[in-house]
Amino acid sequence: MTASSNPPRGSVAAAEPFDVRQGLAKGTALAAGVMLLTLATVSVLQGIVALLHDDLYLPDVEYLYRLGPSAWGWIHVVIGAALAICAVALLLGTRWGRFAAVLIAALAIVANFLSLPYYPAWSILVIALSAAVMWAVTTWRPTAN
Repeated sequence: MTASSNPPRGSVAAAEPFDVRQGLAKGTALAAGVMLLTLATVSVLQGIVALLHDDLYLPDVEYLYRLGPSAWGWIHVVIGAALAICAVALLLGTRWGRFAAVLIAALAIVANFLSLPYYPAWSILVIALSAAVMWAVTTWRPTAN
């Protein structure tokens, strides 16, 4: 029998990378709930601004997915409200909250991708944060800890 540098399965040393990853995912998932709540607030405010001051969001170029500022405003208000509900459910630790958070984060990515010409810096930021939220929520296994 030869000596192996890998610890046997089930040993404490073999579980350490999993535990570290789960700890990171758990912390990020909790932070994801806070990020979702923050994104929800800003998304609703962004939608309200688009509804009240539509001259702020008109692009200078022709765009295939061109919707009126009011339409983008309502889209962001609705997504923001859904993000807020998912954030509360995620912070409460519900299973449906985890699934809904991933779904709504994916919808936020699509909506912000389509609205890139209107406000590119914000859209890129929301896409990146939504991807981080999706990673955290899908990686974290609450029953593993």
